[in-house]
Amino acid sequence: MSKIKPSKGAPYARILGVGGYRPTRVVPNEVILEKIDSSDEWIRSRSGIETRHWAGPEETVAAMSVEASGKAIADAGIDAAQIGAVVVSTVSHFSQTPAIATKIADQLGTDKAAAFDISAGCAGFGYGLTLAKGMVVEGSAEYVLVIGVERLSDLTDLEDRATAFLFGDGAGAVVVGPSKEPAIGPTVWGSEGDKSETIKQTVTWDRFAIGDVAELPLDSEGNVKFPAITQEGQAVFRWAVFEMAKVAQQALDAAGISPDDLDVFIPHQANVRIIDSMVKTLKLPEHVTVARDIRTTGNTSAASIPLAMERLLATGDAKSGDTALVIGFGAGLVYAATVVTLP
Repeated sequence: MSKIKPSKGAPYARILGVGGYRPTRVVPNEVILEKIDSSDEWIRSRSGIETRHWAGPEETVAAMSVEASGKAIADAGIDAAQIGAVVVSTVSHFSQTPAIATKIADQLGTDKAAAFDISAGCAGFGYGLTLAKGMVVEGSAEYVLVIGVERLSDLTDLEDRATAFLFGDGAGAVVVGPSKEPAIGPTVWGSEGDKSETIKQTVTWDRFAIGDVAELPLDSEGNVKFPAITQEGQAVFRWAVFEMAKVAQQALDAAGISPDDLDVFIPHQANVRIIDSMVKTLKLPEHVTVARDIRTTGNTSAASIPLAMERLLATGDAKSGDTALVIGFGAGLVYAATVVTLP
C-alpha cells in the first residue's frame, strides 16, 4: 500500500478571466512593402493581414505580459496573490535563463508562485492551458495564470518576401481556476518532428555568435542578418489545412460535442485562408462565430488565441458561457486543440 496521500484539487477547471495587450504602434502593409517586392492586395489575399502591432523599446515581453495578466486577473475577480503558478509560452524572450515567468510573477505581486516558461510555438497557449488544468485538478495550484506573449518583430526578416508581412507582437493571458462542472475538455495534442524544418529559426544562436560572414545569411547591405523565423509556406499550409482539421474534429469528439454544439471557433491566427479552409472542412454551421483577429493583429504565435478570445468577448461577438473550440499549431511541428467554456 502506498504511503503517499492522494492529491486533492478541484473536480474540474475553467477559464475564469482573459486579458490582452497590443502594442501602441500599428504597422500597415505599406511599411512592409518598403523592403519586399509585393503589394497590399497580395498580402491581404494571401494572408488576410491588413495591419499588425509592433512593440516599442518599453513594450518588452515582461511588460506586455504584466499588462495582459493584470486584465485577466481583474476579469477573474481574484487577487494576484492567489495565483499559485505562472506559465509563459514564448519563443521571443532572448535570455536563456532565468525564465521570464519568474519576473512576471514577481511584478504582478503573486505570493511566490511557481513560474516557468515553455516553448511550443503557436501551440503554446494550448500547451499552457492543458498544464494549468492539470495543476488545478491535481491540487498543486488553485489558480494558474497562462500567458502567451511574443515580440516576433525582433525575429522577422523584413527582406524575406515569404514571411516579412506575417508577424506581430502582443500578449494574451487567462486565469484558470476551479470549476464545479467540466469547462475545459480533453486536449488533443502532439508533434510531428519529422517536419521540424518547415518552420525554424534561420540561424542558431551559437552560429550567429561566431559571426562568420561566409557561413551566415547577409542582408542587402552585406551585413550578417539577425536570426529570424523562416518557413516553407506551401508545406505548412497543406499540413495546417488537412491535418489540423482532423485534430480539431478529434477535440470535438473527445469533448463529446458536434459542430452544431459550438458557439465559437478560435483557431491560431496564422492565415485567413487556413482558417476559412478549416471552417469548410469541419462543416461549421453559420451560427458559429469564427475569430479572424489576424486581419489587424497579424500572427502573434503563442499570443494569438488568447488575444483573439479577448477581442471576441470585448466586442460582444462572443459571450460568457459560450462553447468554443480552440486549436493552435506551428513550429515543431506541434499542435494542441480543446473545447472550452468562455469566461
